[in-house]
Amino acid sequence: MRPVRSLLLTAAVLLAAGAGYHYYQSRPAPAVAKAAPALSIRSTTAQQKPVAITVRANGYVSALKMVDVRPQTQNIVREVHVQEGQDVRAGQLLFTLDQRSDTSNVERARAQVARDRADLVEAESALRRNQELAAKNFVSQAVVETARSKVDALRGTLQADEAAIRSNAIALGNNRIVASMDGRIGAISVHPGSLAQPAGAPMLTIAQLDPITVTFALPERELSNLLASYPNGEAPVTAELAGERRVEGKLVFIDSASDPQSGTIKMKALFSNQQRMMWPGTFVNVSMVSRTLPQAVVVPAQAIVTGPTEKFVYLVKPDNTVAVQKVTVLHIDGGQAAVGGLQPGARVVVEGAQNLRPGARVKEAQSGQGQTPRTAADA
Repeated sequence: MRPVRSLLLTAAVLLAAGAGYHYYQSRPAPAVAKAAPALSIRSTTAQQKPVAITVRANGYVSALKMVDVRPQTQNIVREVHVQEGQDVRAGQLLFTLDQRSDTSNVERARAQVARDRADLVEAESALRRNQELAAKNFVSQAVVETARSKVDALRGTLQADEAAIRSNAIALGNNRIVASMDGRIGAISVHPGSLAQPAGAPMLTIAQLDPITVTFALPERELSNLLASYPNGEAPVTAELAGERRVEGKLVFIDSASDPQSGTIKMKALFSNQQRMMWPGTFVNVSMVSRTLPQAVVVPAQAIVTGPTEKFVYLVKPDNTVAVQKVTVLHIDGGQAAVGGLQPGARVVVEGAQNLRPGARVKEAQSGQGQTPRTAADA
């Protein structure tokens, strides 16, 4: 039995070895490793052009001039000649005060002047008579000097009383309160019969609305740029109003000192406001070109990648692989970035950078037949 078992075991081993050899010979050859597929991106070409550096700030509208109207003396309001919110012209009558007391003072002063003139005429006549008598030695020279002194005294009294007339006339005129400038009046705080006082609340306020000013503050580092770009002042300023409306004005004031706490300098810009689009007290967004970069390299802002320690862009090389290029961002505005460290004409990745690594192969994503890479001006 043992020879039979040995033969059967040998036959089984040979059969297994034959089956293994047949499987090894008939298995498919291993596949050759394929290259990584190219990643789809969108790219653009860096452009070189002048770039205006625009600074922006929040400002508030303020009237160019604002006048509080008060009486010269305490008095009763007799009549109000204007309405709240009305536009007035310089010299227009606003209020009439009680003028009876001042009128009587003027009349009294005029009567006093008339009496002084009569006394002066009489004294001058007496002086002439005394001079004639003195010439004939009928009176002494002392009498003549006394008469002359009386004439001089009455002349001084007459001048004082005439000055009193002018003073009382001024007081009488103060009962007519007129507008000192063109503008729009606000709320009226008095009514006929009210007591108006110089130290009290204003009777009304007149605000000049055309032209009008916008007050804002810029970082103090921008001052040197402004002075270099606009040595004569009057830098153009744009104010953005509600509804995306824009109005153009000019810089008219730079404060003489900066705020040490905020590091900003207060400025004012003047705007035409004939259509009353700007109103005192409202807030607006202000923008101004502080300087211009004459030969800046410009790429879309979305092409810039912020790394752990620096900013960079992905350059697309002629063999359609990408490389990292460090850049310095000089200015970003309106979706465009002026950068340093990049040559004009360089092709940079705009979309798809999140999936890239240096050396990765890329291809331009096509949304239609014959699409070409965009330029910075198209982005």
